[in-house]
Amino acid sequence: MEHSAELVRRSERVFTPALHLYYPVAVASGRGTCVLSADGKHYLDFSSGLAVLNIGHNHPRVVAAARKQMESLIHTGGIYYNETTVAAAEKLVSITPAGLDMLFFSNSGAEAVEGAIKLARFVTERQGIISFTRAFHGRTLGALSVTTSSAAYRRRYHPLLPSVYQVPYPYCFRCPYRQSSDRCDLCCLHELEETLKHRIPAEETAAVLIEPFLGEGGYFPAPATFLKALRKLCDRHGILLIFDEVQSGMGRTGRWFAADHAGVVPDVMAVAKGIASGFPLSAVVARRSVMEKWPSGAHGTTFGGNPVSCAASLATVDAITEEGLLATALGRGTALLERLNQTIGCHPLVGQVRGFGYMVGIEFVTCDGFPNGSACEEVLAHCLKRGVILIGCGPERHVIRFIPPLNVSEEELESVLAILEEGVSALS
Repeated sequence: MEHSAELVRRSERVFTPALHLYYPVAVASGRGTCVLSADGKHYLDFSSGLAVLNIGHNHPRVVAAARKQMESLIHTGGIYYNETTVAAAEKLVSITPAGLDMLFFSNSGAEAVEGAIKLARFVTERQGIISFTRAFHGRTLGALSVTTSSAAYRRRYHPLLPSVYQVPYPYCFRCPYRQSSDRCDLCCLHELEETLKHRIPAEETAAVLIEPFLGEGGYFPAPATFLKALRKLCDRHGILLIFDEVQSGMGRTGRWFAADHAGVVPDVMAVAKGIASGFPLSAVVARRSVMEKWPSGAHGTTFGGNPVSCAASLATVDAITEEGLLATALGRGTALLERLNQTIGCHPLVGQVRGFGYMVGIEFVTCDGFPNGSACEEVLAHCLKRGVILIGCGPERHVIRFIPPLNVSEEELESVLAILEEGVSALS
């Protein structure tokens, strides 16, 4: 790996150690599911660029749209209107849950979360924000204040945003209340109600923020019953419900958004990652009745809604729609879960396989049922050696994220499954 090794050495001389990359692999090019390293080795990228490349690397339609836009206009700087940015906004609100019909473009997932928090506080004239343990919402200071997937992310950054409270995420596989799935009493929701009784009154709570499908914290979908009950609780108290769909959106779960699986519509949604196939773009999307209370100048951006990123977003949505990728991901995802449960789900070090579409988490456990980061790392290393890029998550890095592009071929999928199953079988 001479070329990769040299690039890593050069990188270490100019980038702070704070920049973390998963593997010492230098990538020279990518197309679809495949990337080619600087050393000439081919990899199948089942990280999808960290759930960003939902239609793969350098999709021809996206490349063509971006190139065409660059020839006419690259930047507006919030100075004037342009057709591409408006069209991208219209396209996005056409696929978001019903009623979410006005947005604000920004650049990253963290920015979208920051914007959602600012919107909630401004519109409600309340300060309290309730988020969930295990959540990852970003690393800027406001987003970090609602992030608890790992204490390491918050180390030496206190004090954080005030009036932020956490309650347990409904991570049923590791229920914090030791309940079984068939005897769940929605204790996590009761804990939220207790927070409103004892820590911050409902009338001072602006929003409840949740990932409907937990990402970095462990790849676990919140039960539909919980999300529906949460919607009712927020309605009862006039609290805005914010869904962070940064990782779970844009078709990743086989539907446009994870919210669609539960049939729950939030008041505000943060969208990013897969929105523009690798170009920087994110959005705070909300009900018109909420957004219209956010006056001119209450929030702003220089690069948000960049015309090139918006052209890529338009092409991304069109490709997912016209290639029928939602139905493909949903159908293949169901078959994928069935297969993985049959082939590796019974392994004593695999605790659970779960998910929707092409957003699947494989949780590794010890013989005593505790998180097993070493087993997860061993399987990931086996896959990388065999030319497959997968990444982990969870507080103990004990969960594999299985997140291929939605347009992965059956042959590529079969190849990776065989390698993954081989890696799990080799575990002691």
